Amino acid sequence: MRPKPLHGLRVLDLTRLLPGPLATQHLADYGAEVIKIEDTGAGDYARTMGAMNGATSYFYQVVNRGKKSLRLDLKNEAGRALFLRLVASADVVVEGFRPGVMDKLGLGYTTLAEAKPAIVYCSISGYGQTGPYAQRAGHDINYLGYSGVLDQIGVAGGPPAIPNLQIGDLLGGSLSALLGLLVAVIDAKATGRGRHVDVAMTDAALAHAIFPLVEVLAHGGVRPRGEDLLTGGVPCYGVYETADGRHMAVGALEEKFWLLVCDTLGRPDLKAAHLATGADGTQARNELAAIFRGRAQAEWVAIFDAVDCCVTPVLRLEESLANPHLAARGMVVEVAGVRQFAPPVRLSEFEPGPATAAPEAGGNSDEILAGLGLDAAQIARLRADAVI
Repeated sequence: MRPKPLHGLRVLDLTRLLPGPLATQHLADYGAEVIKIEDTGAGDYARTMGAMNGATSYFYQVVNRGKKSLRLDLKNEAGRALFLRLVASADVVVEGFRPGVMDKLGLGYTTLAEAKPAIVYCSISGYGQTGPYAQRAGHDINYLGYSGVLDQIGVAGGPPAIPNLQIGDLLGGSLSALLGLLVAVIDAKATGRGRHVDVAMTDAALAHAIFPLVEVLAHGGVRPRGEDLLTGGVPCYGVYETADGRHMAVGALEEKFWLLVCDTLGRPDLKAAHLATGADGTQARNELAAIFRGRAQAEWVAIFDAVDCCVTPVLRLEESLANPHLAARGMVVEVAGVRQFAPPVRLSEFEPGPATAAPEAGGNSDEILAGLGLDAAQIARLRADAVI
């Protein structure tokens, strides 16, 4: 049995809320040892955000599984000394504070790199470590606003729509952080020298706005919201309401799929409107809308499940969790009685899990510090002095 792919990688996770914790949970899922380091006060605010499941929130529980927890006061000299001892045994440090906070604590990249040249130090922030906005506060909605992404989300004639998938936080703060730090880890293993990985969530959202960029390059500006190829501007790619107030997603971009859609609907006269825009496109979309309103979603699913033409239901998440394909892929797992998402990337000769539940605050302090060589009396003194 091969060890997990990230076995032996030790990660010190100073992040809170969503972007950083989800990134480090992915690392834990693939075998890294992730030590979640929280202050001795409030710690990770996610613990008490939203619906609670016992002592902690569901939110906290589904983005922190498989980790260990140490509560450590980094404003205390003894706490900083312990952190530096941990760095000596670590490969990666991930932090999500505003630029400069770790430097003020005396634990910035330069300091840690002097102590351990191979350390990979990943900083996740809204606007990056440099630039005029570096010190500004922000959330996902702000990063999407600055990157031009929010402007493109929504229907024609309507205002920008706020997605319930945090594109900046997750594409930027989680996945881009994983990309950057793993690139740096590979480099550090080869050269013995780590890097400071500067992840800006606004940068990541901007760097993936491919279709709006194409419009700017070709025409000097984006199309109005809801009028681009992939935002509802053509009949073959859009969302259509059904008789029961549900929706079907039509993604028949390729002509062969569109022709099948038209034949399945018994409307060969619509074939010429495949990529129609303007008045012709509007008329064809209205025709399709009227057709889809004629049957309930379940009826359309029964019809199109038998036709390979990219027409599928728009499911609610509770339905997705029970979807037979996603179930067959093992995408829903249960950890300590809580249903959550499995690791999304499959690897040969690797089975994820079993994962441990998200840790209690400081639940692994004694174990972690004993691993540094501290005895029970030393750990007790640290606790008495509120260092841990």
